[in-house]
Amino acid sequence: MTLFSTAPASSWARLIRPAPIALACALVLTACGKDNASSPTTAAQNGAPQVPVGVITASSGEVGLVTELPGRVEASRVAQVRARSAGILQKRLFKEGSDVKAGQALFQIDAAPYEASAQSARASLARAEANLVQTTAQLERFRPLVEANAISKQDFVNAESAQKQAQAEVVAAKAAVRTADINLGYAKVTAPISGRIGQALVTEGALVGQGEATPLAVIQQIDPVYVNFTQSATDAFKLRKAMDEGLLKSAGPQAAEVHVVLDDGSEYGTAGKLLFSDLTVDPSTGQVTLRAEIPNPKGLLLPGLYVRIRMEQAQATNAITVPQQAVTRTEQGDSVRVVSPEGQVSTRPVKVSMASGNRWVIQEGLKDGEKVMVDGFQKLQMLPPGTPVKAVPWTPAGASAAPAQPAAPAQSTSEPSAQAK
Repeated sequence: MTLFSTAPASSWARLIRPAPIALACALVLTACGKDNASSPTTAAQNGAPQVPVGVITASSGEVGLVTELPGRVEASRVAQVRARSAGILQKRLFKEGSDVKAGQALFQIDAAPYEASAQSARASLARAEANLVQTTAQLERFRPLVEANAISKQDFVNAESAQKQAQAEVVAAKAAVRTADINLGYAKVTAPISGRIGQALVTEGALVGQGEATPLAVIQQIDPVYVNFTQSATDAFKLRKAMDEGLLKSAGPQAAEVHVVLDDGSEYGTAGKLLFSDLTVDPSTGQVTLRAEIPNPKGLLLPGLYVRIRMEQAQATNAITVPQQAVTRTEQGDSVRVVSPEGQVSTRPVKVSMASGNRWVIQEGLKDGEKVMVDGFQKLQMLPPGTPVKAVPWTPAGASAAPAQPAAPAQSTSEPSAQAK
């Protein structure tokens, strides 16, 4: 049996020569296959799992620019009750922490010295009135006599002067009686305003009003209350400038309506009104002080309480808002991530005008209908660039959960819903 062919060497060369060419083609096809498999589009076409991310759909509309500012509650009226007459404090006539009415008796100071002074003043008044009667009668007797030249004119002038002095003494005595009655009235200390009174600052038996008006108690009127809050002068200037340029419009009657947000995040049930904005900027903080009046019929808001004021200062038309967590703010500018219909994520520069609550108002960079990524940033950081994503409607934290969906078929793979980052 012949083991080797007897064909010429040239024939063997023709058979072996095409092998390197076929090998090279195979290598090129393999490399192309690898490149196509690594591309995002091919990966998506080959059924690669998509990463779920939370998105919102951009939509324009009229947006009220709601601002939250820090503030403190202050009583609308405060009166310090002081002793205006010196003496020993005998009684406290009110209950500490209760509501009092204007004119209600609060303290009783020893009134004996003032009663004696009042009696003495009345006695002086009676003496002055008696002297006036006497001088007046004498003047009337002298009047016909001086006309008949029975007495000298000097005697008549003296009688007339004595009568006028007696009249002046009566007026002075009446003023002394009035002063004595006022001092006697000060012995009973009354409430100057209606409101809630605090603790007594002195006790029975204390000497008050000796040389100065001793503080006895403090009355505060807390229905309504004031809330003093501050706003950056820069923000206020930007807001007014935007309104002058027509970018924003006035909020109308809502601009004067304010809502109180308590320390625990809940909103006080009754809305108030904005009273005024200070004309002076604090040079140390760059803040402008504003004041609002809030009804407080149940006395829930106490002076000194820290609150936040929420109010709508202006309105933006055809504006797009996104949650603040969707915007990346750097020194180079602001940007958001937009998800295309094919599941690709791209970075889009935007221009933020101002805040509306916990959302940013986007002035430029977004269009209606675009999907803006809000949640899932950390997931993408752990994956290679170009990884396809699946847009899932974003639900804010604390919002009610969406209704349960029907169970997926066994052969399909369920995707987790996007939650907080």
